[in-house]
Amino acid sequence: MASYRYERDITPGDLAPRREKQYTRRERWANWWDYNLKWVLIIGIAVAFVAYNFIGQYFFTTKADYNVAVVAPYYLPEDTVNALQTRLAPLGEDLNGDGKVVVTLNVYTLDYSDEDTQTESAAYLTMAGTTKLAADVQGGLSSVFLLYDPAGFEESTGTLRYLDGGLPGSGSDGDWWNMVYKWTDCPVLTGLDLGGYQADTTHAQGGDSQEYMAQFYVGMRGAWNSGTADNLKGGEELWQKLTAGAVSTASAEE
Repeated sequence: MASYRYERDITPGDLAPRREKQYTRRERWANWWDYNLKWVLIIGIAVAFVAYNFIGQYFFTTKADYNVAVVAPYYLPEDTVNALQTRLAPLGEDLNGDGKVVVTLNVYTLDYSDEDTQTESAAYLTMAGTTKLAADVQGGLSSVFLLYDPAGFEESTGTLRYLDGGLPGSGSDGDWWNMVYKWTDCPVLTGLDLGGYQADTTHAQGGDSQEYMAQFYVGMRGAWNSGTADNLKGGEELWQKLTAGAVSTASAEE
């Protein structure tokens, strides 16, 4: 029960219901911002981030007309990569209609040598390179391959086609030499002005890029289904231009 003192101090005015305050539109809007400003900022930042990535990916990212994969046990010199991308572009066409021809080299560091003799760092590079290369192969990204070790590559992936355009059957990985040209077999490739490369963290000394690429072989990705053929569209024409006049000297003894 309320005390007498409490009841004594109550006036009739205290018992009357208070009128609900009527807020103006500006006051209601100000209150809404006070309670929701944090969420507006969070959502705004998220939307801006998604929009930035979308716009950057679809409007400001240069899309390659051709993808060429390089598989080697070490990184290619950056100067050589840039020169190859520049010199190969005039041999292609503007497939995506953006007004320019772009050739992108996808370099995969992968050593097919005996894993038991590899150092820990080399084994890590092999594992990382295998993962990236598998994504390329499965997605049908690259059509032309520049290979340091074509025998190891074909044994591991089984993705190359024969030089006459035929597709190898199962168990035919052993005749890899029928699937590649040496770099030096191809007049178009040896005629590219690639300049020189500077020493970097991977290469202790600089040198001539053509001499460097003379260690490589070139092969064409085979298409065993229509999906892969669609992904590699345009690669055939580039391959024909790169290997025009080539006579293979690759052999099983290499």
